Amino acid sequence: MARETSCLSRIAAGTAIGGALGGAVGAVHGTYQAIRLGVPGLMKIRYIGQTTIGSAAIFGLFLGAGSLIHCGK
Repeated sequence: MARETSCLSRIAAGTAIGGALGGAVGAVHGTYQAIRLGVPGLMKIRYIGQTTIGSAAIFGLFLGAGSLIHCGK
């Protein structure tokens, strides 16, 4: 039972770290793209938010899946 709890905590930690890292990268990339593409006014905030959440979700998913695969060894 302790191994399962340890495995679940590793998966949760991997997902959280991936989400944080993806959010940071997404915010930087979204800001750069919004300025570069000349997104008007308040649409910049929406564009940056979408990029941030999308990157956080994808990075979190892949780091969580990687932790799950690694945990099975």
